[in-house]
Amino acid sequence: MSTNSILWKKLRTMATLGVGGAVTFAGIGVWTGNDKFFETFIVPILNRADPEVTHRLAIGITKYHLTRAATSDNSTNLKTKIGELELSNPVGIAAGFDKSGECLSGLVRLGLGWVEVGSVTPLPQEGNPKPRVFRLPQDLAVINRYGFNNDGHEKVHSRILLFKQTNPEYPVGINLGANKDSPDRIGDYCKGVENFSDVADYFVINISSPNTPNLRDLQKSESLNNLLQRVLESRDKQEKKLPVFLKVAPDLTDAEINFICKAILSKNISKVDGLIISNTTVSRDLLKSPDNLRSEVGGLSGKPLGTMSTELIEKFYKQLKGEVKIIGVGGIWNGKDAYEKICAGANAVQIYTALTYRGPGIISKVKTELSSLLM
Repeated sequence: MSTNSILWKKLRTMATLGVGGAVTFAGIGVWTGNDKFFETFIVPILNRADPEVTHRLAIGITKYHLTRAATSDNSTNLKTKIGELELSNPVGIAAGFDKSGECLSGLVRLGLGWVEVGSVTPLPQEGNPKPRVFRLPQDLAVINRYGFNNDGHEKVHSRILLFKQTNPEYPVGINLGANKDSPDRIGDYCKGVENFSDVADYFVINISSPNTPNLRDLQKSESLNNLLQRVLESRDKQEKKLPVFLKVAPDLTDAEINFICKAILSKNISKVDGLIISNTTVSRDLLKSPDNLRSEVGGLSGKPLGTMSTELIEKFYKQLKGEVKIIGVGGIWNGKDAYEKICAGANAVQIYTALTYRGPGIISKVKTELSSLLM
């Protein structure tokens, strides 16, 4: 064998070992859920990759249990109730991560108190054209304009039914959406209540996504009363009368907040069981990211949403006076962020975008820090 051949063989062996070592190194970091490792070594790679591809990768990793299960038990002071829902801890995952109920068992292993699936529409739909997801690492934020891409009621229902056979007590919420081209969007929400009542633990009426044309208009007119009345009528016809939550946008004016509070506090059949505050924002105030990212159309989530959603929780809580339960969402990166939302009036919180920047280990971090703050 020539000297060049021997040298080439050694180089190939070294390269193989190097790549194998790097993959192993990365795998160990993801498996252990070390958030510092994730932030230092994984995030720089993700920032260069297609965000939608990495989202699908995260679904696959979670689905096939390629992360280590959370080892810390939930502290007793984290146990809470939202109406009739009993939660082992107040930290759940927001809708949008597992849109079609593909990785429920994997999410349970991460130590979440509950999971929210969706948004789910009656018929499967592809959503908006790609690219439709953009990472803003300078702001620890994401802009998405997915447009309710999901597998539809039938397929999602079958997955949740299968999950519930082995996890009957684990709370699963269904975030309901309307098909983009539906002639009766309110009817789509009613179909969701009818189709999922046997497997869900609560419903969310999502009328606050900025990525379906004119959907947010349902928050601002008499259509809201009609929507809530029809949905609650459908709920009351079911064998299980499950809680119904309304998810609102963070970009509401004071007048719109007053209108929503009046509607959901009414003594007729439009009174919901709770609010989820909040969805993504269309605001781009105070962002550090370059203009080509700031100008992307869609809903902004992540760190910049934190203060905005917390202030909105406080406004709603003052008007509702605790009569309606609140789940706080937006910009939660640690236990202090969660605690601030609870102090503002939230009964529980949800995270999502922080997972893309800190990895699954952030769930245990938030719970541990929150438990200390609640003592």
